[in-house]
Amino acid sequence: MTEAPVANTTDNPELIIASLINRGRTAMSTFEHADQARVDEAVTALAWAIYEPTRAKELAKMAVIDTGLGDVESKIIKNTRKTFGTLRDLIRAKTVGIIEDNPVTGIVKYAKPVGIVAAIAPSTNPAATPANKAMMAVKGRNAVIVAPSPSGATTTEKTVDYMRAELKKIGLPEDLVQVLPSPVNKELTQQLMNQSDLIVCTGSQNNVRRAYSSGTPAIGVGAGNVPVIIDSTADLTDAAQKIQASKCFDNATSCSSENSVTIVDNVYDDAIAALKAAGAYVCTPEEKIKIQNTLWVGGHLNRHVIAKDAHVLAKTCDLANEAQSAKFFIVEDENKVGKDHPFSDEKLSLILTVYRVKDFAAAKDHVQNILNFVGMGHSVGIHSKTEDHVRALAEDLKVVRVLVNQAHTFGNGGSFTNGLNFTLSMGCGTWAGNSISENLNYKHFINITHLVSEIPEDKPSENELFGGHWQKYGK
Repeated sequence: MTEAPVANTTDNPELIIASLINRGRTAMSTFEHADQARVDEAVTALAWAIYEPTRAKELAKMAVIDTGLGDVESKIIKNTRKTFGTLRDLIRAKTVGIIEDNPVTGIVKYAKPVGIVAAIAPSTNPAATPANKAMMAVKGRNAVIVAPSPSGATTTEKTVDYMRAELKKIGLPEDLVQVLPSPVNKELTQQLMNQSDLIVCTGSQNNVRRAYSSGTPAIGVGAGNVPVIIDSTADLTDAAQKIQASKCFDNATSCSSENSVTIVDNVYDDAIAALKAAGAYVCTPEEKIKIQNTLWVGGHLNRHVIAKDAHVLAKTCDLANEAQSAKFFIVEDENKVGKDHPFSDEKLSLILTVYRVKDFAAAKDHVQNILNFVGMGHSVGIHSKTEDHVRALAEDLKVVRVLVNQAHTFGNGGSFTNGLNFTLSMGCGTWAGNSISENLNYKHFINITHLVSEIPEDKPSENELFGGHWQKYGK
């Protein structure tokens, strides 16, 4: 494989990053005049770097070994499904030359690169996220430098190594994709943020805040803590099966994984029965205390417990023998949220908090309370056949995505059965302090030049604009 050489032997983080930036700009200079077909060849090559079956499996195994998070089969699916879906979206998009010509407005839009992209990657997806961001960045004829999570650095380095090799194979500069040299540390990552042209940050909220305060244009994402509603009109069996599949995927490492389910009173018992039939184990009050004392240590999630297989979690928390064969675990909680009620927080584990409420109105209020605590702006799900309930969530909640009758993890970041862009980075709007309120996509990696020509005058009369106001309120 063609490995990226160490950028600089000096211990000076500023100089190390400056060297990487210079190499990226040199690579961009030979790529900036590529036509759309050549750009799409590059994007396809990057996708193949991780989609190829033996590499998808190898990187999935490495990710689990390196980070201790998730499971191999789920990460194989993530490496392939997300990459395939993202490639579908990107191949359909135009990012070179004229991307829009509107004779009515007289405006022609030209796509231009944004420059050197700093891609901050999380430990939960040390292969899929770097590949996803690299594809989007290169689609805009940019170069990208990946800053791995320290725990996932080995996997990310191997992923970048494969992407560079695929670029070389098709005759393009390898330095369109680079990675920070080991050992990765905060100083290197900060310098990358400072010197790049755009930061795209997925991971800890601390990194997101650092990105936004760096002085470089930045796109960050918010924390997940997805609450889901089951109302009285839901198909309970379908809802339970989808919640199980979504919750268990990659051992609940996804920010889109269901963290709580709020069930209306008149179907509560039947919904719990459906969840049990789908593989849930309902914990006793005593077991709830054991889980709380094990899952949180000193007010923080216990890295030795999160994202572990179900049988490992059951054994570690000393749950009953019956729990050893469960797929996930239900903790019934009172309808309160906040620091004194940790089960209302994101859990990154196969623990699903369940709440019982009087009716849909109470459920809607409750999920907003959860999001106000953790997960503001991210997303909410509902299992329902009532259109008024579905629309009420979209109209009233401070949230970017409302998923209806879907397995949340498989739908929130794009799906072949919904219209969301495939991504591994979900913007959560200003509610979460983010600059975007949509799924990260290729549009965030291009600048647009507007060619403006004159058109016939479009100037209404004063009466057309003020007439209604004058009639109602006077002049």
